[in-house]
Amino acid sequence: MRPGPRNLITDVPGLLVGNATDHRLKSGVSVVLAERPVVAAVHVMGGAPGTRETDLLGPDRLVQAVDAVVLSGGSAFGLDAASGVADVLGRQGRGFAVGTARVPIVPGAILFDLLNGGRKDWLVNPYRRLGEEAMAAAAAEFALGSAGAGTGAMTADVKGGLGSASAVLESGFVLGALVAVNALGSVLADGGPQFLAAPFEFGDEFGGLGPGTFRRPGWEPDLPHAPEPGMATTIAVLATDARLSRAEATRLAVAAHDGMARAILPSHTPYDGDLVFVLATGERPLADPARDVLRLGHAAAACLARAIARGVHAAESAPDDPRPAWRQRFLEHS
Repeated sequence: MRPGPRNLITDVPGLLVGNATDHRLKSGVSVVLAERPVVAAVHVMGGAPGTRETDLLGPDRLVQAVDAVVLSGGSAFGLDAASGVADVLGRQGRGFAVGTARVPIVPGAILFDLLNGGRKDWLVNPYRRLGEEAMAAAAAEFALGSAGAGTGAMTADVKGGLGSASAVLESGFVLGALVAVNALGSVLADGGPQFLAAPFEFGDEFGGLGPGTFRRPGWEPDLPHAPEPGMATTIAVLATDARLSRAEATRLAVAAHDGMARAILPSHTPYDGDLVFVLATGERPLADPARDVLRLGHAAAACLARAIARGVHAAESAPDDPRPAWRQRFLEHS
């Protein structure tokens, strides 16, 4: 297994990513756009999710493919970002055909970034606009760290961020992950600078610092205030070029959550809305379904763990941030 040429989710052919970032708001939107409808699934492990159109992603549902997936800041306000994406897709004539009408299928998930020092005194919800801006920016290359849905994200001890990574398996299958890391827990081993995801790192993609030591299995996050449901969340999209059924894609989403648990301690808490979407473009058929799905699941977990660390590693500090960025804390003061 090795990273793809970009080490981004867009190494999966047929996918683009667009970010819209509002630094005054300290929030933003990221959209994963499929060039044609793709099989999609979701699995939720956190106790406080905020979602749009996830019920239709069950294996028994009528609509089996989606046009795009949206990750957004803004808590419940951010759910409107998917409306902006759907507006653009509608103008392009895309969507599920119902007679002569077309209905764009755009699931989404949100994270809580309303207390991060940004200006939230809007008169009109800005997230629909940010969804449209993210669509306009969709491309193969995109920014990580304090960008898109990761703009104002936080973790227990440093800023969160938008991360991505990819993997090419020996079988030829390509996987990619996109994640907005806004966790109640920490991504650092014993306070850092090393990352919990270090055993899965390729080269120096998030610093090349090695695993360091981890001596605190009973560690609890040092929270500045009592947690409340919905105040944290790590939301991710895992994509592959494998030809998967909706049921197989759902199992891949379940397996990918292992990567979240390896990279964030603790994860999947009652206060996080942790979830993973899966997109399967279907370009490469399974040669051995049982073995291929097993290997894809293991690779998905490792890929997501790497993407989480990359997002935090790339984040940058901004005025009035409640937490320092990893770079500020460990590079500027070293």
